[in-house]
Amino acid sequence: MTLKLIVSALALLISVSVTAQEASYLGTKAPKGAKVYLDGTAKSLHKNWKYWEGPRFSAEMPIKWPEVTDPVDGGKAISSNDPAGAGGKYGAADIVTKDEFRDFEAHVEFLIKKEGGNSGVYLQNRYEIQILDGDYGLHGLAAVINEHLPTSEEYNGTGNWNAYDIKFRAARFVNGQLTEKARVTIHFNGVKIHDDVEIQQVWGGPNSGIDGGNDGGKGITDTPGGLKLQAEGHEVLYRNIWIKPVK
Repeated sequence: MTLKLIVSALALLISVSVTAQEASYLGTKAPKGAKVYLDGTAKSLHKNWKYWEGPRFSAEMPIKWPEVTDPVDGGKAISSNDPAGAGGKYGAADIVTKDEFRDFEAHVEFLIKKEGGNSGVYLQNRYEIQILDGDYGLHGLAAVINEHLPTSEEYNGTGNWNAYDIKFRAARFVNGQLTEKARVTIHFNGVKIHDDVEIQQVWGGPNSGIDGGNDGGKGITDTPGGLKLQAEGHEVLYRNIWIKPVK
């Protein structure tokens, strides 16, 4: 076999390997016991989600997150570009699942269209897993915000789909007193980046979510919460979001 043929064969093998890897974390079907909350259509959005009416809420029903054409495969996706969130006004038009959870597993696929695109996934409408193009700091992409850096950089870049696979264990209480803080394990595009890390508090103040205004975010209460997506006036697209409660 000539050198040229060997190089071509290796390139083909790498291409097949990358395609197989992508298939393992994108388009993942909801397992038994899970519910699809967002399939990219406006129908699933309005059926399963509502605005979070926090102290900065300024949007109006119905939800203004638009259904758009998926720039990758021509399907459907939902954009976080709600006009009420323009200028980075988080909390003004964030959406949250109508269902609320304690322990759960979740799969979230997102695409950042442009440089600097910003959104976020909030577990129990409390703890933010950051979505932010161009930043890998504690406030950056895939961070458990302000607390844990991802152990590796797995971002596919703007214009490409990415996936968070999340296993969340809610805080524990005995007689109303906090005994164990929340914990989370996250795979980003198929690679584990957080391994059962403890989450200390809610960050961002009362506009960020449940308990954000309690004792500076440290006053966690024993109440369930939905999965929340943040609107900050950017075109971050979402599709294929499913959640499975864990007992």
